[in-house]
Amino acid sequence: MEIMVYGHGGVPVLGFPTQNSKCHNYEDFRMIQELSDFIEEGKIQMFVVDTVDEESWSNEGGDNTWRAARQEQYFHYIVDEVVPLIRERNPLSPAVTGFSMGANHALISFLRRPDLFRGVIALSGVYDTDYFFHGWMDSVLYESSPERFLPNMPADHPYIQLYNERKIILCCGQGPWEEEGIRTLRFLEQVFREKGIHAWCDFWGFDVAHDWPWWYRQMRYFLPYMIKEE
Repeated sequence: MEIMVYGHGGVPVLGFPTQNSKCHNYEDFRMIQELSDFIEEGKIQMFVVDTVDEESWSNEGGDNTWRAARQEQYFHYIVDEVVPLIRERNPLSPAVTGFSMGANHALISFLRRPDLFRGVIALSGVYDTDYFFHGWMDSVLYESSPERFLPNMPADHPYIQLYNERKIILCCGQGPWEEEGIRTLRFLEQVFREKGIHAWCDFWGFDVAHDWPWWYRQMRYFLPYMIKEE
């Protein structure tokens, strides 16, 4: 597992690549270049990780129990190894972000461990485990299924207070290839509202597609809010 680090200081941002991609994904698709002013001016320091999606979420012909276990291993790699590595290099609390499948990883990581992150910017995710596992579920996969565990969270769960002390931003367009993102974000928006969780769920226009040019614009729009000190 490799990690690409960009920048010398500022708010650390843990970035998850798009589906099946590796840590050079943000550089290959110009996200690093698009955010170069934030990076060079010391406003953010970007940490981009590898994925194991081909063994977990994308491995639709594989054994579901093994796939779910692989995702759980990946989650623990993030919280037990990557986050401590970030903190060795940067004392500030990290934000977490991702696009498409990366948004799923970002939201899962944040919702499961809000104590570790200042907030989340998740763009164009499909937050529905059934979309990838076709209705199959076990106790391991449940832990990575916000559409399941969040509605079941008790009203007095201490994480709800933590969520409301953080910044939660979820966005998708309403244009090409965003249909499932719209559906699943609408559902989570309702759950957040019912639980009293203060999340910013933003739906951009009907011309806004599931693609990098729009994620550039969304990141530039939301990042100042995420890194602003209250």
